[in-house]
Amino acid sequence: MTLVVQKYGGSSLSDTESMRRVARRIVATREAGHDVAVVVSAMGDTTDELADLADDVSPDPPARELDMLLTAGERISMALLAMTLHEMGHEAVSFTGQQAGLATTDEFGSARIVGMRPDRIVRTVESGAVAIVAGFQGGAGDDITTLGRGGSDTTAVALAASVGADVCEIYTDVDGLFSADPRVVHDAHQLPVLSTEEALELAAHGAKILHLRSVELARRYDVPLHVRSSFSDRPGTWVTDDLDVVPADHPITATRKDTVEEALVRGLAHSHDQCKLTVVGVPDAPGSAAAIFAVISDTVSAVDMVGQTHTAEDTGLIDFSFALPVADGQRAADALRAAQPRLGFRHVTVTEDVGKVSIVGAGMRSSPEVPARLFDALSAAGITVHLISTSEIRLSVVVDGDQVEEAARVLHEAFDLPSTEGEARVHAGSGR
Repeated sequence: MTLVVQKYGGSSLSDTESMRRVARRIVATREAGHDVAVVVSAMGDTTDELADLADDVSPDPPARELDMLLTAGERISMALLAMTLHEMGHEAVSFTGQQAGLATTDEFGSARIVGMRPDRIVRTVESGAVAIVAGFQGGAGDDITTLGRGGSDTTAVALAASVGADVCEIYTDVDGLFSADPRVVHDAHQLPVLSTEEALELAAHGAKILHLRSVELARRYDVPLHVRSSFSDRPGTWVTDDLDVVPADHPITATRKDTVEEALVRGLAHSHDQCKLTVVGVPDAPGSAAAIFAVISDTVSAVDMVGQTHTAEDTGLIDFSFALPVADGQRAADALRAAQPRLGFRHVTVTEDVGKVSIVGAGMRSSPEVPARLFDALSAAGITVHLISTSEIRLSVVVDGDQVEEAARVLHEAFDLPSTEGEARVHAGSGR
């Protein structure tokens, strides 16, 4: 007997009939001889609807009260699913994140997990019942906190790690992870297996099926992830660095090519949530760049790309550009302007109408043909690259916002990624 943690997203729980479909899948897993613990998201668009209600009564609600409100959606899901299983003759017990033993920091809206004591979940499963946990939430002392968007994935992996589950199954509205977003690149093909490093890069740079923090946890605690659709019985995508955990009948061979030191592009991700911040006229002197980085790092959540966009030898000035999340752009610009007398640059510009496209696969840094093919393809399509960055397995470019999706389609074709089996199927709509 194995222990399976299953997570169901909002699109899989959109109405009571969907609840019954999910309950039947849980029952089938139990009847196959497995113990089951389940993590649920809020039904459909419930979280957005609750946020809209908060906005109607207060443009700036207290963070504690907003978390109290937003966690109601998952509590509705967990109770209804437990009722549905009881109606089908199977015992189930629902738990809030706090009741499940998930302890967090006290940062309302973006809490981090600091510990997991799943004693009640273990006792419930050992009794023969299904344990159902509300995702996206935990507790800091006596207060309820939320983990941020996509936090139910993180809840599921944390639970799986703490109870020693054999696998964490992430159920969504697409059949697994794809070579690109199938809503944008319609001939994207499903990826049977990904390493945790590949999944991390895709999640960090725009792929929406897995939450980045959940992949980080899975990698740290060696939790195999199995991403599947709750609307079909297709085999899905395994995310693991241990191929021995992948079932023998899973279609794995298509993920490995017989090549020696050849770059292998596995997939791509894109994101519109980017802006470009440029610091113009920075003195080309020791310490200037470090001082600018210090100001930016104190005010933003992430700096994805840095480019020295211009060197003026006659004036001794340098321009630096940064790719940042849109939410951070103006805040970073304000901090830099406040420090301008001390830093001595000319001015700061923020361009919000940009986006990012990233290709992911082995051998990027040591394969010059990969950036050459990328630039050739984008140039032929009339797409201008503003910034570029590379890692061992990723190459990212910043392009104009209205060209992001076209760039994704162009690069998907340029690196021979289109599926030969027709269009990828999206069963619902949110992908979460």
